[in-house]
Amino acid sequence: MQPDVLIVGGGVIGASIAYHLAARGARDIVVIDRNNEPGAGSTARATGGFRAQFSTEVNVRLSLLSREKLLRFKEEIGADPGFAQHGYLFVSRSEAGLDALRQAQAIQHELGLHDARMITASDARAINPAIGDDAILGGAHCPSDGFIRAMQILRGYIDAATRRGVRFMYGTEERPQSRVVVNACGAWASHGVQPLRRQVATTIPTNALPQSMPMTIWIDDGYHFRVRDDRVLLLWPDQPPYGFDTAIDDAWIDRVRAFTDERVPTLRDVPIDRAKCWAGLYEMTPDKHPMIGWLDERTFIAAGASGHGVMHSPAIGEVAAQMILGEPTTIDVHALRPSRFEEGEPIEGSVLL
Repeated sequence: MQPDVLIVGGGVIGASIAYHLAARGARDIVVIDRNNEPGAGSTARATGGFRAQFSTEVNVRLSLLSREKLLRFKEEIGADPGFAQHGYLFVSRSEAGLDALRQAQAIQHELGLHDARMITASDARAINPAIGDDAILGGAHCPSDGFIRAMQILRGYIDAATRRGVRFMYGTEERPQSRVVVNACGAWASHGVQPLRRQVATTIPTNALPQSMPMTIWIDDGYHFRVRDDRVLLLWPDQPPYGFDTAIDDAWIDRVRAFTDERVPTLRDVPIDRAKCWAGLYEMTPDKHPMIGWLDERTFIAAGASGHGVMHSPAIGEVAAQMILGEPTTIDVHALRPSRFEEGEPIEGSVLL
C-alpha cells in the first residue's frame, strides 16, 4: 500500500511526528529507519536533560510546550517519560556570563517561566553543595527543569503511533512513493545539518551525589554534570571537527577529569569508568536551532535540533504535524523555517543558552 506520509528517520522526532499526525486523524503513515531497531541512532545516546532556560524566544516556547506535554505524557501516550523536575543550575565565573543569564531570564520571564531566578554564589552552593569552585560569582536556577528518559519517550511514541495504525519499518532505506516525505533523519538529514560529536564521561557506580541533584552547568565553558542511574555523567562541549566520528577521545576524558577534580572535589576519588563512556551525534544547523518546515511542495523537514531534540520532541512533533496537515500551529515557529538562512535571517542567540 502506498503511504500518504512517509517519515524518513525513526528516532524520537520522527516517532513523535508520526504519533501526532495519527492522533490528528491522518492515515497511511509509514516510518522507515535504516537501523535494525528503535533507538539505534542518536536518541539512545542522549543524556536526558530537559530545560526551558534558553536565550531565544522560540526555544523557550518549544520547551514550555514540551513541558506541558511531558507532564501529561502518561495520560496521553500511556507511557512514563521519566520526567523528574530536579532543576537546572547555571553558574558563572564572569560578569559577562551573569549578564548573559540575566538577558536570557528576561525572555524566559516574559514568556511565563516565572520560577527561573538569578542566584548568588552562596545560593548555588546551597542548591548543589557539591560545587567546590571558589571562582563562581553566581548563576541562574530553575527548579521546573530536570531530566527525561529518551528511550521511554521514543518507545511511548512508537507504541502510541502503532496503536493508531502507523507502520514502522526498520533496516531499510527504500522509500515508497508518497504524497509527503518528512525528513526526520537527525544528524543524517543534510540540507545544512551537520553531525557533531558530543562525548560523555561516566563514573563508576557511586552514592557520592544524590539522584535529585540538579543538572549543574558552568556557562563560561560549558562543563556540566548530573547523576543518572547511580553514576555521575561528566560533560564538556569541546569543538571536534564536524563529522560522523563517535570514537571516544582519551585526551578529552583526561580534560574532563581535570575539570571535575577542580570543581567537584567530592568526586576526586571516584574513578571514571572508561569502558562505559560514550559519544553520540548532535545535529547542528548554522544558528544552532532546528529547521521545521517545507523544503518544497512535497518535502518537509524537522531536523537540526542541535542537542535539544529529545527534550523538544513533544513540541516539534505537534507543530510539525499541524503544519503538514495545514493547521494553525500551537506556537509560532516561523523563525525555524528552513529558508531563513538563504533569506539572511538566522536566529541570533547564545550558543550555550
